[in-house]
Amino acid sequence: MSSPRRLLLVNGPNLNLLGTREPEIYGRETLADVEALVAATAAERGVEVRSVQSNHEGVLIDEIHAAREDCAGIVINPGGLTHTSVVLRDALAGVALPVAEVHISDVYAREAFRHHSYVADVAVVHVIGEGVAGYARATQQLLDILT
Repeated sequence: MSSPRRLLLVNGPNLNLLGTREPEIYGRETLADVEALVAATAAERGVEVRSVQSNHEGVLIDEIHAAREDCAGIVINPGGLTHTSVVLRDALAGVALPVAEVHISDVYAREAFRHHSYVADVAVVHVIGEGVAGYARATQQLLDILT
């Protein structure tokens, strides 16, 4: 496979509150820190990153659809949509791009409703419970698959 030029980084609802929202669970790093980490990790391999965060499911789906035109893969933390959104899952499946699913906290050690991921079956990479650093590992693993 040829080298990818761009990844889409998707962060779902409430991830704009990183750094202030439940820091005992999600840490003190901000969304800007996450975006910078992923961009720096991808840049080491000559890959650009386009980032989107929204609290609105349709915005995320539109960005995922648009990724078909100029992205080789998607790194996504769907937030709470992980456990509720068949529509988001179908958008990821529909664009047929490799997907890396990331969760900052260990969702399997939390409330029972968080144990199911609608994204899991369409993702080729899963990084769960490694904090913000997990985004870098997910990006590296996705790039390994793409190259």
